[in-house]
Amino acid sequence: MFESLSERLNAVFRKLRSRGKLSEEDVNEALREVRRALLEADVSLPIVKEFVNHIRERAVGEELSKSMTPGQQVIKYVRDELIALMGSQTARLNFAAKAPSVFMLVGLNGSGKTTSSVKLASYLKGSGHQPLLAATDVYRPAAIKQLEVLAKQINVPVFTIEGCQDPVEISVKALAQAKETGKDVLIVDTAGRLNIDQELMEELERQKEALKPSEVLLVVDAMTGQDALQVAKDFNERLGLSGVIMTKLDGDARGGAALSVHKATGAPLKFMGVSEKLSGFEPFHPDRMASRILGMGDVLSLIEKAEQTMDKEKALELQDRLKQNKFDLNDLLDQMQQIRRLGPLQEILKMLPGGIGAAFDKLPVGEAQIKHIEAIIQSMTPQERRDPDLLNASRKKRVALGSGSDVAEVNALLKQYNELRKFMKGIGQMTKNKRGRRMMPFKFPF
Repeated sequence: MFESLSERLNAVFRKLRSRGKLSEEDVNEALREVRRALLEADVSLPIVKEFVNHIRERAVGEELSKSMTPGQQVIKYVRDELIALMGSQTARLNFAAKAPSVFMLVGLNGSGKTTSSVKLASYLKGSGHQPLLAATDVYRPAAIKQLEVLAKQINVPVFTIEGCQDPVEISVKALAQAKETGKDVLIVDTAGRLNIDQELMEELERQKEALKPSEVLLVVDAMTGQDALQVAKDFNERLGLSGVIMTKLDGDARGGAALSVHKATGAPLKFMGVSEKLSGFEPFHPDRMASRILGMGDVLSLIEKAEQTMDKEKALELQDRLKQNKFDLNDLLDQMQQIRRLGPLQEILKMLPGGIGAAFDKLPVGEAQIKHIEAIIQSMTPQERRDPDLLNASRKKRVALGSGSDVAEVNALLKQYNELRKFMKGIGQMTKNKRGRRMMPFKFPF
């Protein structure tokens, strides 16, 4: 969602790369562009003014680091201010000293509150917790059913009371159920409204008083722009928010709400929804997000994602096959499928530094082509995948027909495979270091 902001900011930095020292005029010109970029990203004017003033105070007349160009120095200032704007430190969940911990999710209808409740449950379950979901949205049609259907996909129980219209009663009994069944986290999906009203806030205040939650998390739709900030302020004044969950950060919103919500409320942004999938839910790291915005990548998040999705046993098997020079088309197919489980290839490459994501858009390679390559390999027999040399003219024609391609495309894939195999042979010889210890093989993102 920050593509436009990233492009604008990097255009500013490119203009400064040839300067030997930053004059006040240089800084003012650059900051005018930074200001314009942030405003276009829907960051509020008061926050933009403070942001720009902080950078100006640091940049005017300051001597450059010997290891940095002027452009790099400005990038550092902007990155530092972006991190401060978004909260400086990664905000962790607060757990109660004695289980179960109670997390209340609040927000308006349409913000993604129910889905976020299940995503949070899935995230906690993956971290070793035993969550229970409580359905207390008794007003929105099918809200309880939606929660039950989604929770079933991750095998997490939902507490409901059929016919009960009192969210406070449901909450109290859900807490008792969590204690009785040994659940260490109770996630309460509260009722929402189309807009903030007195009745909604009083009801949520009663729930908070009854539950004494460790977390009151506001779910905000990033697509609502500056309206999200006023919603956050109103909820914070009445409930004392402990954090924010920003949804739809994978959409085409301009990003101002994500950049501004901490500054506007003091409540840290703790999680972000990055896809419609229940697994598309990540902790929010201000420093990593700032690096993404500035085109510096986010390798740490990529590594964490890989550790969660990659099959370690298969990786070790591949290492052994590389050492024996047995890398075949089955291995190539498996590696491609593992990489794709990380998410859309464009998003993966944007997490790498050096502008690789931007360069990727200019290359004739994408998800469709990767799927096409998979189709070609899957149209081969097991014997042909193990020994591509078996593929004579008639076999190639059969593979082409089976995969909806032509023989030229099959030949192109085989040529790329042979070049890759030579390279992988060299990698295989490097999978032992000087002490002979095992090392993980390199994984190719295609």
